[in-house]
Amino acid sequence: MDGSVLFSRRLLIGKSSGTVEVRRLLDVAAVLVFLAPPFACGQASFQHSSTLVARYQRQVIATQTQQPHWVTPLVTVTPRLEQEFRTDFVRQSVASSHRNWNYGNSKGLELIPERHTEVIFNAPPFFSREAPHSEDGFGDVSFLLKERFFARNEEHGNAIVTAFLGASIPTGKNGNGSCCAVVTPTLAIGKGFGLLALTLTVGGSLPVSNVQGLGHTIALNNAAQYRLASGGALKFLWPEIEINASIYRGGANDGKETVFATPGFVVGRIPLTHDENGRPGRLGVTFGVGEQIALTQFHATNHNLIFSARMPF
Repeated sequence: MDGSVLFSRRLLIGKSSGTVEVRRLLDVAAVLVFLAPPFACGQASFQHSSTLVARYQRQVIATQTQQPHWVTPLVTVTPRLEQEFRTDFVRQSVASSHRNWNYGNSKGLELIPERHTEVIFNAPPFFSREAPHSEDGFGDVSFLLKERFFARNEEHGNAIVTAFLGASIPTGKNGNGSCCAVVTPTLAIGKGFGLLALTLTVGGSLPVSNVQGLGHTIALNNAAQYRLASGGALKFLWPEIEINASIYRGGANDGKETVFATPGFVVGRIPLTHDENGRPGRLGVTFGVGEQIALTQFHATNHNLIFSARMPF
């Protein structure tokens, strides 16, 4: 069954409080999509405009021109600065042969307020669970700050270095979130070689409280992406492979680690608008699909299907 249909049915028969929260999130999303068109024009449209939106978009265009133009991987957070709406849907297979759906997957609105900075406001994910004695509910609200230190586009080195600072707030319900706030610093490095793009991120979780109970998680992510062509329709096609590892120190899983291989395919960025000269505008769409396959004996889920939808602007 299609994920969106399943989600709708869950909401119709679910608790009224959860339904109200989902409706509020959908209302916010509708407002954001309604506001997107002013940001959607191409670079030429802003050359002679002095409006606030035009000045802002000129800054964003200049910022993104300085960095590589790769597509964002499915799991690994890109060191590139992006401006988009994003939502992911993940179907998780748990050890008991039941299926969980993660709607949203802690994705949301990404903005570039300053030439070296990106801020991400993630909507809380909604978990739909099949296993007995488990409850549906929203997860934690999270945020991410990116600060780009070094960037060279494809013509001048094809590389980038960025630091992240993530934070989550324990807003989850029915056991679908953490007990405590967590801060996660990360360093990300990317290097391109022609049509091949390699990305590495290294980070670790720092619980604000209950450190002994939660412990620390070291996250290592590697992504290799290949653009099928530099021109024509094939330029939108990016097959990829990712290796995503979580190493646990302290807490209930002390000494254990989980490693996933994630083969996937991303299509984008497909422009939705063009200027009078036929040049693509900023508004576009990107889609992706992949599967997380556990490589280690210790894992809570396996064969997780990931579906990603993004609207860059």
